[in-house]
Amino acid sequence: MKQFLIAILMLVAMAAAAEAKVMTEVVEYDHDGTVLEGFVAWDDSIDGARPGVLVVHQWMGLGEHEMEWCRRLAAEGYVAMAADVYGKGVRPADRAAAGEQAGIYRGDRALMRGRVQAGVDKLRMLPGVDASRVAAIGFCFGGGCVLELARSGSDVSGVVSFHGNLDTPNPADAANIRGSVLVCHGADDPYVPAETVTAFMEEMRSAGVDWQFIAYGDAVHSFTHESAGTDKSAGAAYNEKAAKRSWQAQLDFFREIFR
Repeated sequence: MKQFLIAILMLVAMAAAAEAKVMTEVVEYDHDGTVLEGFVAWDDSIDGARPGVLVVHQWMGLGEHEMEWCRRLAAEGYVAMAADVYGKGVRPADRAAAGEQAGIYRGDRALMRGRVQAGVDKLRMLPGVDASRVAAIGFCFGGGCVLELARSGSDVSGVVSFHGNLDTPNPADAANIRGSVLVCHGADDPYVPAETVTAFMEEMRSAGVDWQFIAYGDAVHSFTHESAGTDKSAGAAYNEKAAKRSWQAQLDFFREIFR
């Protein structure tokens, strides 16, 4: 009888998985007259409102990494939207161009915050999104973007930074943070000095933020990006263990803040 019940439960689970259908579309929105082009993914088999997650790209702009992350989040039951900080059609062709684009926003944190908030506002308006349960995540440059979003006082349930920039010219703004913060960090990331990590932790402590910081051993910058290769000596490399562990840490974080 026990084996029969297990078989039935497996069939039910398989049927539910078969019914799940992740849908995607490209959406346009704007910020102060600049047209932005995002990417949305959701599971069409789910009825009713569900939490929304904004996904902010790394310095090369919105690409396949962010879109695939959105698809995976959609399969977990979220409506996920990859934001566009740079603007429609602005996709750097190389590292030099990426540095130039990212530098515009890192040099103007008000502009950075506004662009990410525009994505949050668009996400909240999407069909199927519970506007009261929204979070933002980001990679590298995007990790810094979502931390600045939180520092702006944006009404989001939480933010997650993956191998992101932790510095800010306005550490006192951490007092504005209304949601929870999770940082998934490569313990050997050469682009984020130890003193920057220490300063970030003190910033969070001083502001009384609900924060978590997970450092993954043997991981450097860009550890979630398979396209980064596996050569740690380059300073940026994919790390399968860290990628899987941080993905799960993110899901656990969402289950907590969206309960």
